[in-house]
Amino acid sequence: MPTPYGSRGAMVLGPDELCVLRSALALVLHPVRAQPSAHSGARHPEGPVEGRAEAVRACLWLADALDEASRESDRLGAFLPADLDRYRAALPGSAPGYLARLEEAVTLGCTPRTEDLRALRELCAHRTGEAETRRRAVLLRRCERLAAPPEPSRALEPPGRGRPAAVPRPVPTPAEVFPPRGPSRACRQALPA
Repeated sequence: MPTPYGSRGAMVLGPDELCVLRSALALVLHPVRAQPSAHSGARHPEGPVEGRAEAVRACLWLADALDEASRESDRLGAFLPADLDRYRAALPGSAPGYLARLEEAVTLGCTPRTEDLRALRELCAHRTGEAETRRRAVLLRRCERLAAPPEPSRALEPPGRGRPAAVPRPVPTPAEVFPPRGPSRACRQALPA
């Protein structure tokens, strides 16, 4: 059965699912020539109609399995923030569990929230061993980097903050980028006068 991977809708497919997917693609791309998938191993003396019906059944099975994996991914996506909230509410006593869940959430692609950054900063202020202090600081930097909005381009910043206004460069014309050239010296010598 396909398994959800991360919070962005990715799926992990096994060999059987890949065979069915390959068969489905063959069925769509070449509907007349499509044969049953090789994963069943059975030959169909009845002809291409029976083989095509089996391929359609396998495609329907894969679609159902993908729907179930997608629902499981949605459940996981809803559970993780709620789990983080529970651990955050029990800080500082739940620090090991909270940090583990936060690392998992960040690895799965979740953007850290303001509450998570605040809690992490408070945890970094607590005295712990050297390795744990380093782990918390690394996680805090990672979360701050993920939560920070992208920096605006310098050319788009409003003037007046100690910098002069940027003057936009004109877009060069094709003739400026690729100036016309005459024939090379070898060509000129080869051409009649």
